[in-house]
Amino acid sequence: MPKYAIDETIYIPVNGDSQNIHIRSASLDNPVLLFVHGGPGVCDRSWVMPEQSKYLADRFIMVCWDQRMAGKSYRHANISNRMTLDQQVEDMHDVVLYLVNRFHQDKIYIVGHSWGSVLSCLYLPKYPENIKAYVGMGQFINGALNEKISYDFVVDYAREHNDKKALKDLASIGAPVDGMYKGGLDALMVQRNYMTKFGGGSWKEKESSFKSILVPFLTSGEYSVIPDLYRYYKGTFFCLAELWPQVVRLKFDETVRKLNVPVYLFQGDHDQNTPTPLAKEWFDNLEAPYKEYVPFHESAHSPIKEEPELWGKTLIEKLLG
Repeated sequence: MPKYAIDETIYIPVNGDSQNIHIRSASLDNPVLLFVHGGPGVCDRSWVMPEQSKYLADRFIMVCWDQRMAGKSYRHANISNRMTLDQQVEDMHDVVLYLVNRFHQDKIYIVGHSWGSVLSCLYLPKYPENIKAYVGMGQFINGALNEKISYDFVVDYAREHNDKKALKDLASIGAPVDGMYKGGLDALMVQRNYMTKFGGGSWKEKESSFKSILVPFLTSGEYSVIPDLYRYYKGTFFCLAELWPQVVRLKFDETVRKLNVPVYLFQGDHDQNTPTPLAKEWFDNLEAPYKEYVPFHESAHSPIKEEPELWGKTLIEKLLG
């Protein structure tokens, strides 16, 4: 017998676009679990499907979605088209409705990671009716505060460890102003690379942002080197350039004070990408029909990658237990 009742990678119509999803499950009767990836433009199926299928595919219909102009959904012909946050919300709504209708379910679960938590918290106040529960991870809260705390972390770490090269590089890009670096995305990448290297992105295996993304991409089997590597690379920076200036202006601590769905926050203790103290304070003040904060003590920004077995088993316990 086949291992899965469904295991397909397909393109679906989404808000005037064609976007790619991977669906996998041992049973078509399982509840749907949609992963809303980070970035913008950093697709997650390279680490979600290979590792989490062993825990989740028996209990959920797992869906990984490459968002507009990201991963397999990148289209060079569309690079002249502008992207907006409202557009992303409507994209997500089309994907949710597709899954609801295809699998004959009134509601689905969503997991929003990093930028995916931004998109989810823009989506949920507008379209809560088809969502059974929201799981946030690497939860974004306030762009300006986020970048200040993250920049201060790497500078303090570099000083403590007398990393002169890091201090020179960080001084050259300067502290962010209202969430933006004077050197734009290039400067942001300098800060993010040091943040990841210093343990604020991944806690147990401190590595560059490039390595943390490229190795799963090449080894997961989710993507081909040609042409997907080109799509992934181009899509990541296109999405960042289009959406990041809009993202850093957001202040969920002021604008998202209530969600009308159950909320679970799966947050790494050591996260300095979307700093955990901001996420915890927002969560403590959030109104929701049910909410639960779930800490991951050996993780930073991506508990799903750093503690995969604990993450998968905990998700089953919280959502289905």
